[in-house]
Amino acid sequence: MAEIKLKVIGAAGDTLAVSRAGERISLVHTAPYADGDWIALECDEPGLYCVVQLEDTMPPALVYIRERGLDFPIPPADNRVNYSPRSFTGTCHLLRARLATAEEVAARRNLAFNPYDCHGSHGFYPHASANVETRGEAVFAARNAVDGIYENDAHGTWPYQSWGINRDPNAALTLDFGRPVTIDELRLTLRADFPHDAWWTQATVEFDDGSREVLELKKSAAPQCFAIAPRTVKSLKLFELKKADDASPFPALTQIEVWGTEG
Repeated sequence: MAEIKLKVIGAAGDTLAVSRAGERISLVHTAPYADGDWIALECDEPGLYCVVQLEDTMPPALVYIRERGLDFPIPPADNRVNYSPRSFTGTCHLLRARLATAEEVAARRNLAFNPYDCHGSHGFYPHASANVETRGEAVFAARNAVDGIYENDAHGTWPYQSWGINRDPNAALTLDFGRPVTIDELRLTLRADFPHDAWWTQATVEFDDGSREVLELKKSAAPQCFAIAPRTVKSLKLFELKKADDASPFPALTQIEVWGTEG
């Protein structure tokens, strides 16, 4: 059986705290985080599915680690408005990780969910990225659309973070799963801070196998669900977002869900 290990590493590369190695591990880090610190999960073999909880105010998530570990940079103190104000603060931090069970891996689930996603390539999936994020602000980053937080009747700081497109009609969000998955349903939750917000009437999802789905959307705060023909893919792109004829120029996405199973 594979083993994993957690570490907290400082900006200079020094190890600040380390767990034992095992199949189910935890690490208590008894110091404040500093800018530049990061969390590393080391694996002794590639292609592992792990359930991680890298911050004790955030939920566990099942992630796929393609190589031999993941890195999670601690969000800088002056730019974490898309996280709870309790997250990454204080002098005692509990981190947990374990190998996922075969039943968890095989289950039909939301394959897009990853509250620990962040900019750049950090070794674990799913990963969201976009060609535009409003003013480059964290509260409008692509990762907000996969963090599992559905509050959408306001905008701005947590818990109302979203993917903002900066009024760009060519905005596109890409989801990379890091391995083949089989998808049978999509769900979009639009930001619904009406009348500040507008909404999209249509969106296109293109998969890396070249197939497409056109989604007809409506003005609603609820998740909008779309059953699709199952297909096995490694990534998808949400784009061709058609704004409603509305005075507001600000449509945004609160959550995207991608339901299915391992490929």
